[in-house]
Amino acid sequence: MRLGRLDLKISPYLFVAPFFLLFAVFGAYPLVYTAVLSLRKNTLTGGDAGYVGFENYSKVLHDEHFWKVLGNTFGLFVVATVPQLILALMIASWLNKKMRARTAIRMGVLIPNITSVAAVGIVFGLIFADRYGLANWVLQSIGLNAVEWRNHQWSSWTAIAFMVDWRWTGYNALIYLAAMQAIPKELYESASLDGASAFRRFWRITVPLIQPTILFTVIISTIGGMQLFTEPLLFNYGRIQGGSLNEFQTVAMYIYETTFMNNFNVGKGAAISWLLFLIILIFALVNFLLVRRSVRGQTS
Repeated sequence: MRLGRLDLKISPYLFVAPFFLLFAVFGAYPLVYTAVLSLRKNTLTGGDAGYVGFENYSKVLHDEHFWKVLGNTFGLFVVATVPQLILALMIASWLNKKMRARTAIRMGVLIPNITSVAAVGIVFGLIFADRYGLANWVLQSIGLNAVEWRNHQWSSWTAIAFMVDWRWTGYNALIYLAAMQAIPKELYESASLDGASAFRRFWRITVPLIQPTILFTVIISTIGGMQLFTEPLLFNYGRIQGGSLNEFQTVAMYIYETTFMNNFNVGKGAAISWLLFLIILIFALVNFLLVRRSVRGQTS
């Protein structure tokens, strides 16, 4: 009986222990170690001037290049994420209807997400190539001029947004679809009998009832959008500068350039990483409050 009681008390902790051990090794420790490095003047070549306090943070905040790449990151996040989530809602609403080959179509929208990021980058890099690219061929076919996609901020942001949206829209659509299927059908039937249109049923029933799911996708998309790295890197053929004048260099790319290419400044790179972490926390909180207030306004 004593062994049985001991088993009941200890077993739950043993079952969840692997997660906390892995998180401690690969999550908590790097986070703390990065915070320590951000307070030191350290380089990868072995130079360590010791503790410098918030000097690295001061240098970053007075660095014009940091604010430029931060603006690029916010811009790419807005251009890529907002249309992505709206389109995902529309696709999920369509997939929630009765149709032929419904299972196959639902599986098909997830294919872009399981495709290799490198393959996506190569394909879209060819599509938006300055010469002989498919996008420029389409533009010239309808009488418009070709675009130098990597030499302008608006064009590079548009191309990268297409890459991000193509990969993640279906993933978010399936998440929304799962939430929509949990809504009782009786609510739609009652609203239909009362004369509510399809759009009104969607806006007044579907959107408020999947509020937690919308909030989840907004926060996850915020985290992913603020850490955007692979798509702009591959779009620029592996060059970390993000265009000739850093038109689409993100904060994550700047961290890599600072830490591993530009004087191997680990302390400054760690400071940028922690600033990005704090910005993501603030941005996620703002998104939480905005979405919560918006949905409350719809239900009132």
